[in-house]
Amino acid sequence: MSKRGKIAIIMGSQSDLRVMSEAAKVLDELNVSYELTIVSAHRTPERMMDFAKSARENGFHAIIAGAGGAAHLPGMVAAYTTLPVIGVPVKSSNSIDGWDSVLSILQMPGGVPVATVALDGAKNAGILAAQIISNFDDDAFKKLEEYKNEMRDKVLKSASEVETNGWKSGKMGF
Repeated sequence: MSKRGKIAIIMGSQSDLRVMSEAAKVLDELNVSYELTIVSAHRTPERMMDFAKSARENGFHAIIAGAGGAAHLPGMVAAYTTLPVIGVPVKSSNSIDGWDSVLSILQMPGGVPVATVALDGAKNAGILAAQIISNFDDDAFKKLEEYKNEMRDKVLKSASEVETNGWKSGKMGF
């Protein structure tokens, strides 16, 4: 029997929830256990440090950390844990079109890696976290296989519709 994986989803503020909820939705779809909370690198640095240092002993196997603006949360969490950290740059009201968040998370120094997904790419962060734990969680592996097969089938159906009906028919499934 395989061990069940658990993911932490954290964000710098409640305003990030509109993006970070996409990670929760895909983990729900994949039946992967997670906990979601707010941990600010700047406003609650002690909470962030305690969270990161105790994440492994609290049963987490990977951390998804979303942040906008200066976006220090993913990197700071990665500095305090050996768990894989997946950074989600969030285009927030105080960001420079999201680029500051992307670069802040992407440009980590050697020795403190953060896997970085696209701007507002929390869905992909959820899938990546599930892929990480699928190495030891057979249920997550099976759900990911089903998920990927469903995506493949949707594309093949769309391709068939376009090839059969043409692009002008309005009968396409996308």
